Amino acid sequence: MVTPVITLGALNDISGIRHCFFTRAGGVSTGLYSSLNCGLGSKDDPTAVAENRARAMTRLDLAPDRLVTLYQVHSPRVVVVETPWQPEQAPQGDAMVTATPGIALGILTADCLPVLLADRKARVIGAAHAGWKGALAGVIEETVRQMIALGAKPARMVAGLGPCIAQRSYEVGPDFPAGFLAETPTNADFLAPSRRTGHFMFDLTGYVARKIGNCGVATIQRCPNDTRAEEARFFSYRRATLRGEPDYGRGLSAIVLQE
Repeated sequence: MVTPVITLGALNDISGIRHCFFTRAGGVSTGLYSSLNCGLGSKDDPTAVAENRARAMTRLDLAPDRLVTLYQVHSPRVVVVETPWQPEQAPQGDAMVTATPGIALGILTADCLPVLLADRKARVIGAAHAGWKGALAGVIEETVRQMIALGAKPARMVAGLGPCIAQRSYEVGPDFPAGFLAETPTNADFLAPSRRTGHFMFDLTGYVARKIGNCGVATIQRCPNDTRAEEARFFSYRRATLRGEPDYGRGLSAIVLQE
């Protein structure tokens, strides 16, 4: 079976770079994790997760050990990748950058926003896990800075924003807006009133897209999917929490410089 993926034209147009936003289909996991759960931090069978990750790398024509993922902690920390590591040795952080071909930078999400970036001329790529905490803390800006340190220029960069929880599915509480409005009052653009008094609907993709644009990135393309609403295609932390489920799968997004 060919593992289904989503790709974005802006990144497809860059020669020498491949990327995939994987759906939950095409794997071997069962139950809550059905089927392409790539999250080693889940309570899924580790053997099944390893097979799922291997299947994902087959889609990118890479060996399983060429995939690197992080111990994600909703931080602004960015790791510069020069050689792959074993999954159990994954460093803490929420973004990676590299100028080394043949290493797939992988981001794991279940409602948070995966961001893949590339500079065609410099041959530098980046991948970021942008939940609201990490985005507010500066993970996007730090990822761009680290790519610049490797020779990239924002004006040449392309950013692909993958599937995440959409504004219509993302209700937040009364205390949520304060940090965003303290950053800049214009962040009110991403907070719409909820049906519940004092609550709001948050546009995570819009917020991150503006941050990327403010970094000077030339081209930004968004994926329109809603991970919470599209249960057959995506894992969702919010959906699992609302149902009282004990755990949830993690979807993989990956980008690689071809050798």
